[in-house]
Amino acid sequence: MKKSFLFFFATVLTCGLFGQSDSEAIRILDKFSASAKAAPSVSIDFDLIYSDLLEGYSDTVSGTIVLDKDKYKLTLPDNIIWYDGTTSWSYLPDLYEVTVTEPGQTDDIFTSKPSMIFSAYKEGYKCRLVEETNNSYTIDLYPEDPKSNLIRLRLKLDKKEHTLLTFEYKRKDGFTATLLANRYDLSFVAGNGYFTFNKSDYQNIDIIDMR
Repeated sequence: MKKSFLFFFATVLTCGLFGQSDSEAIRILDKFSASAKAAPSVSIDFDLIYSDLLEGYSDTVSGTIVLDKDKYKLTLPDNIIWYDGTTSWSYLPDLYEVTVTEPGQTDDIFTSKPSMIFSAYKEGYKCRLVEETNNSYTIDLYPEDPKSNLIRLRLKLDKKEHTLLTFEYKRKDGFTATLLANRYDLSFVAGNGYFTFNKSDYQNIDIIDMR
């Protein structure tokens, strides 16, 4: 679940543009990106809904993620991850253990350099503004590669604040994931040590150091 979520969330904000993309959609996405970059951090409370038509499977997971440049903290029911820009700590409450790693350049872009999610959207997809209401914009993005298993990405953004409301990721193999942003906060200020695992808070925990 952790890897699925990280990949999905990275996709949410790395959705890109190319070719003859809708200029209005580009303008909106630029504002979405700029507001996130200018904030002290981006804090999102979310529900993530997975469904697989072929497997007849569906699930929902709730969580919170806080990003501050190249740092983040991801909280899921069965996993907490801290990343301070160099070191990652992945805590599994059920096992009462934490795994320590140092994501490298060959690792997933989100785990090694999360700030890229707000600037990597400049290439890779074609985008179009498909709906505009009094309160929101809906933008669809289509992959450049015709062999891609992805059908589309769909973002719904708040019209006034340019913040994320919902995001849909839909594939040809019947898999769909929808993120519902219950709270999207650009004012949260993380304190010292917020993105670092504090051993004193977890007594008698097993630490697996993979560095």
